Amino acid sequence: MGPLPLTELHEKLAAILTICQKMNSERDLGALLDLIAREATSLLDCDRASIFLLDEERNELWSKVALGSEEILRFDARLGIAGNVVLTGNTINVRDAYGDPRFYGAIDGQTGYRTRNVLAVAVKNQMGQIIGAFEALNKRFGAFTTRDEESLAALASHAAIAIETAQLVGELRRNQDELVQQNAHLWREVENKFSTHGIIGTGQKIQQVVRLVERIRDSLVSVLITGESGTGKELVAKAVHYTSPRARRPFVALNCAALPETLLESELFGIEKGVATGVQPRMGQFQKADGGTLFLDEIGDLSLTAQAKILRVLQERVVERVGGRAPMPVDVRLLAATNKDLEAEIAKGNFREDLYYRIKVIHIHMPPLRDIREEIPLLANHFLKEYCRETGRSQMEFSTAVIRNLTGAPWPGNIRQLRNEVMRLAACSRYDAITEDDLWEGMPSTGHEPPPAKVVKAQSLKKAVADLEQRMIAEALQVTRNNQQQAARQLGLSRQGLINKMKRYSLLA
Repeated sequence: MGPLPLTELHEKLAAILTICQKMNSERDLGALLDLIAREATSLLDCDRASIFLLDEERNELWSKVALGSEEILRFDARLGIAGNVVLTGNTINVRDAYGDPRFYGAIDGQTGYRTRNVLAVAVKNQMGQIIGAFEALNKRFGAFTTRDEESLAALASHAAIAIETAQLVGELRRNQDELVQQNAHLWREVENKFSTHGIIGTGQKIQQVVRLVERIRDSLVSVLITGESGTGKELVAKAVHYTSPRARRPFVALNCAALPETLLESELFGIEKGVATGVQPRMGQFQKADGGTLFLDEIGDLSLTAQAKILRVLQERVVERVGGRAPMPVDVRLLAATNKDLEAEIAKGNFREDLYYRIKVIHIHMPPLRDIREEIPLLANHFLKEYCRETGRSQMEFSTAVIRNLTGAPWPGNIRQLRNEVMRLAACSRYDAITEDDLWEGMPSTGHEPPPAKVVKAQSLKKAVADLEQRMIAEALQVTRNNQQQAARQLGLSRQGLINKMKRYSLLA
């Protein structure tokens, strides 16, 4: 067969170029395979065309059953004419499909199609690696020609680039979707952890705090949180942030007492390059929190100079870096905390009154642990569950005596000290039940000795035992919030044994 006339050659090249442009604009793999098959049938004047892609992990070839179909056809990569092309890289042009031993007729059986003749070429990527086979079936008039082979090979080389691009885009989209889902899941975890659900307690004082945080959840007002060290001020600040409209914006915390005066300004407002030898430009905490929340812990420890600069930022909503001249706009919600009496500090001249009223739009006070002793059993069990969850240890529990002693301790370090003590007890205990022996082996931080043995007035042994049993059962039920199964386990009884004793002492509701 001689060369194509020039006009016909130009038309053929123009058709291939048009197909390539269409392929390069399609990024969905399924739609791309349909497009390639549809254009190839028109270009080669045949009934059907398919690209079989190689799945290296499963050593299979796969393709769509038909144009527009989502059904996938798979078979062993060593079978059929397509398999032979993938193995050898050779072009195969078969006039009589069923007369060729390489033809895999089972595919016709699956698709209901009758193949007469086949033209197949290898699909190679830019590295020269074979990634599949391109088949054209049933030339409408006669058999496939050498020119058809050249056209299909040219189309296959461009198709390989478009296919790999679509596969890469698909993988990136899947990764992006996965990251979006993971991000949403992580945000839900963060919001659940630091919402009001993270503020443990059922008593009146804690519920007042929870109600106030919920009441201001839709606003962006400044909040001042007061209370002794270790009472959970930062936890409340996070609850305020993560229940607010800015929940998915930055939450930046800075302990003002932990920084020397010489570093505080650059830490808050940032610093420009060249202020000192080797200094690089750096954002301050206000800029890091832009669009979100800045939590200034121990704000009562700031110098009057630093207070004045913070007040200016709050009033003008701009910051100037150390060594800088251009004001930079910031949008920050300020939450502040202190263990000091700021009104007393104002009277002493240590705190600016105008800043005080600027940060105290809402005031939340966290009570010391000694004023909410009724929360100690709940807090202790919460911290114990947290320890078991983080360490993968089986669920542990406190004996009634331990809960009684924890509730009676002074806890000058408040909730932080209680949490640390629970973690110590859990780490040191060899058993799932933490008993009084564990408690007094090393608990100097509680600041007191175990309570002295109670003097029992002369009475019958039977009466003394009954009184002790009744008291221990009542305490176990209180600690477990009337969970009979847990109370029985703490007391070393079966649930039915506990119920029998509760009936005996009229403790059943």
